[in-house]
Amino acid sequence: MNTTPAPHLSIQVVNFAAEPPGDWQRLSNHAVAADRAGVDRLAVADHVAFGDNLDAYADPSRGGTVGGRQPTGPDGAWLEPLTTLTWLAARTDRIRLQTGILLAALRRPVVLAKTTATLDVLSGGRLDLGVGVGWQAAEYEAAGLDFDDRGRLLDHSLEVCRTLWSQDRATYAGNELAFDGIHAMPAPLNPAGVPIWVSGTVNRRTARRLATFGCGWIPWGPDRIDVAGGIARMQEMQVEMGLEAGPYEVQGSVPLVQNDDGTVNVTRTMAAVPDLVDAGVTDCRLSIPLPDDGATAEEMLAELVDAFRTMAGRTSRHDR
Repeated sequence: MNTTPAPHLSIQVVNFAAEPPGDWQRLSNHAVAADRAGVDRLAVADHVAFGDNLDAYADPSRGGTVGGRQPTGPDGAWLEPLTTLTWLAARTDRIRLQTGILLAALRRPVVLAKTTATLDVLSGGRLDLGVGVGWQAAEYEAAGLDFDDRGRLLDHSLEVCRTLWSQDRATYAGNELAFDGIHAMPAPLNPAGVPIWVSGTVNRRTARRLATFGCGWIPWGPDRIDVAGGIARMQEMQVEMGLEAGPYEVQGSVPLVQNDDGTVNVTRTMAAVPDLVDAGVTDCRLSIPLPDDGATAEEMLAELVDAFRTMAGRTSRHDR
C-alpha cells in the first residue's frame, strides 16, 4: 500500500438497544455531535433478525470471534442500518456514513444497489458500504438463504451492485440472476460507485473479495487485535495469490484509556494513534460511551478530535 489518504477518526453510534428505548433521540444527538465536532466517519451495525441461540458469536469457525458476546439478547431492538443512515444523513452535513457492517447478502441485490445509490445521492456522496458475511445461521435461514453459501452470496450481491452502479444500460449473468438492458438511475455520485469496505479475517476468500471490490478493509477477530500483523498477513496472502490489489484503507481500533473516575484520558488514548498510522491504519475507530446530551457529547468529541489530529499530524479541526 504505497499511497493512502490522511488518517481519519471514526466512531460507531449505537442503533440498537437491549430493550426498546421509547425514542432514538440519543442516536441522533450523537450523530449530530460527531458531525459538528469534526469526527470523520460514523458507523452503524446490522442485524435483520435473530434466532434464540447466540453462542455462534463466540465461534470463529462460524464467523464469530473468540470471547465475543452480542450486546443484546435475541429480542433486542435493532434499527435497519441503511434506513438509519438516511435519517442521520438528513441531520448531518459533512461526516461520512458507514454500515459497519451490512449483511449485504440478506438483501436482494438489485434493491440493495438502488437503496445504496439513493442514500449516496441524497447524502451528497457520503456513504461507505461496509459489508461482511456475519455469524448467525438463523438470520440467513429466515431470509431463505443457505448460511454455508454466504461468502459466494455476498460476492454475487457486490457484483450486481457494481454492475448497476456503473452501467447506464446494465447487463449481468450469474447462476441465480441474469438481466440485460436494465436501467437503475440515479447512479452513486462517485463514478466508481459507493466505496466498499470488506470485513473479515485474513483468508483467501476475504483477500480476493478485498482485491476485487474493496477500497477499505475492516479486520476481524485476531487480525483486528493485532492489526499491524493483520495488514502484513493480508498483503502477503494477496501477493501469494497473485492478486493485483491497489492501495486500500484499513480500519484499526484506538484503545480507550480511562481515568480512575471513569472519564476519558484523552492524551493516553490518542498516544496509540501514531503506531496505528505507521502500521498502515487509515480509519482510526474509537469506541467511546457518549453522554445522552448532544452539547456535552460534542464537547467531549471535539477534544478528542483535536488531540487525534495533533497525534496523526493533521490540521486542527478549527483550521479546516
